[in-house]
Amino acid sequence: MNMVGANYTLRDEIREYWSERAATFDESPGHGIFSESERMAWHGLFARHLGPAEGRSALDLASGTGVVSHLLDELGFRVTGLDWSETMLERAKAKSAVRKSRIAFRLGDAERIMEEDASFDVIVTRHLVWTLVDPAAAFAEWLRVLKPGGTLIVIDGDFVNQGRIERLIVRLESLLARRGRGGNGTALSGDLAERHRSILARLPFREGARAEKVAAMVEQAGFCDIAIDRRLGAIHRAQARHMSLTRGLVRQVQHRYAIRAVKPVD
Repeated sequence: MNMVGANYTLRDEIREYWSERAATFDESPGHGIFSESERMAWHGLFARHLGPAEGRSALDLASGTGVVSHLLDELGFRVTGLDWSETMLERAKAKSAVRKSRIAFRLGDAERIMEEDASFDVIVTRHLVWTLVDPAAAFAEWLRVLKPGGTLIVIDGDFVNQGRIERLIVRLESLLARRGRGGNGTALSGDLAERHRSILARLPFREGARAEKVAAMVEQAGFCDIAIDRRLGAIHRAQARHMSLTRGLVRQVQHRYAIRAVKPVD
């Protein structure tokens, strides 16, 4: 139920939106993991930028149902998952109990982390940036809780602007849908889709979270050794196998990326 009042903020609205998404979050390709090939592709991405885990501490920000947390745990990191949706955390903890993982899931705001300075060796975020109400403050906060020499991985994309090829594919999907041959059952309901649009329209990245813009803001926050990695094809191809043909094609041409950044030692 939506709450209305002077104390109900955009942050609260975002938390409520994701809480309502929790029940079906893992059912969507790109959120949950549907194959061993995708799991291995994610492991490869993290190994490429983080190296051997060796028991280092990792913070999964906006951890949701714990998908990324479990990937990091499988690699040998000592993982903390932070999310401010209690509904998401309930599902993450239940999943963790079944898998007997060592992950510590905590309730908290990714923009206002209640952890001491220099607490983690690694921070990972996936599809969090577009929801940030104050990105500059958030990036500075992430720098604060990283240990000197620690690594930040931001996995995200521009889901607002469409390139020429993507526009053609979307038109094809629309044509197929009119003929009763499109769709894959993973689209948001009308109410959730409208709330998503409403929230996005009021956020700093409402015009799209382009890799270069996000990387520049991360650098301004004080990070160094920044690299934009667009080599996510193995992940996207694995996800596409569980989507409709058109959705799978869109996934592979969208502006998606990983940004690696390091906290300076001095």
